[in-house]
Amino acid sequence: MQIGIANSLNLEKRSGVEEYVYQILRHLPMVDDYKNHQFFYYQRDNLKWPLKKMWTQIRLSWELLKNKPDVLFIPAHTFPLVHPKTIITIHGLEYENVPEAYSYSERLKMRFLTKRNAKIAKKIIVPSQFVKNDLIKFYQIDPKKIFVVYHGVETQKSNLKIQNENLKLKNYILYLGGYQRRKNIESLEKAYEILKNKYNIKQDLILAGADKYISEEEKWALLKNADAFVYPSLCEGFGFPPLEAQSMGIPVVSSNVSAMIETLGKSALLVNPKDPVEIAKAIFKILNDENLKIELIKMGRENVKRFSWLKCATETLNLISNP
Repeated sequence: MQIGIANSLNLEKRSGVEEYVYQILRHLPMVDDYKNHQFFYYQRDNLKWPLKKMWTQIRLSWELLKNKPDVLFIPAHTFPLVHPKTIITIHGLEYENVPEAYSYSERLKMRFLTKRNAKIAKKIIVPSQFVKNDLIKFYQIDPKKIFVVYHGVETQKSNLKIQNENLKLKNYILYLGGYQRRKNIESLEKAYEILKNKYNIKQDLILAGADKYISEEEKWALLKNADAFVYPSLCEGFGFPPLEAQSMGIPVVSSNVSAMIETLGKSALLVNPKDPVEIAKAIFKILNDENLKIELIKMGRENVKRFSWLKCATETLNLISNP
C-alpha cells in the first residue's frame, strides 16, 4: 500500500502536538509491518512553498493531485483541498470545554476546521477516551470511526546525567507547560502563596516554559530534581508533562478533570484545579509525607508503562493500512 504522511509543523521546538508528530515519525519505521508499505513523506522541507500560509491547501494539494497515495495520514493540522482516503489525529477540543480561554474568532476557526476534518476523515485517531467522547458530544461524530490510541511517554531519561551546572537545582516545585489561560497558572501561583504563608515551605516554584521555550535538556533536567510536579490545567486531550514527571520518579499533583483522570488515575493526587487551597494541601502532603511520596513515585513509574511510543506507532499503522 502507498501511504502518504503530511506534516506542516516545525519539529525542532516541540510542545504537545509537535512531540506526538515527532515521535510517530520516529517510531513508525520500527514497526514490523512498515516494510510492507511504500511511504511518502510530505513536509515543508521537501515540498517547497514561498508563503508561510496555505502550504497544506495549495502546495500539498498540488502534490496529491499529481501523485495520489492510497491513503493519507495527517497526524496534526488540517485537510488539503485534494485528498485520498484520509486518517487524521484530533488531539483535543479544549476550546469547547474551556471557551473562556479562547477568543471568539479562535473558537470559530477551530470549531469549523475540527468539525470539518472529523466529518471528512475516513478514520479519526484520538489520544484518549475523553477526546472521543467530546467528538461525539459536541459534533455528533459516528463513534465507529473514532479510535483511541494512547500517546507514548519517554521513559529512558531517568538515569540522565545533568551536564549543565546551571540546571543542577534543588528544593523546588515544578510546573512545565505553556502560559495559555486554560493552563490555569494563576491557581497554582495562589496555591504557592498559601504554601509560603501558611505552611512556611522552603521550596521555590519554577514555572518552566510559561514565558519562554525550554530545550529538551532543560526540560528533563528540571524534571529530574523536582520535589513535586504540579499541573493544574483546566483541560487536556492527553497531557504529556505529568506523565513525563512520573517517568522521572517525581510525585504529581494534577487536575481531576478531562483526560488526566484517564491517564493518571490513582497514580497522582488529583485536585479541583479551580481551588488553590486544595492544590496547596495536596502539594504539602507530598512534601511532608515521605510514605505518600514513595507510594506516588512507585505508582507513577508503573502508570507510565501503559504509554509506549512503539505501541502507539504500531496501532496507528494498523489503522492507516486498513482504511
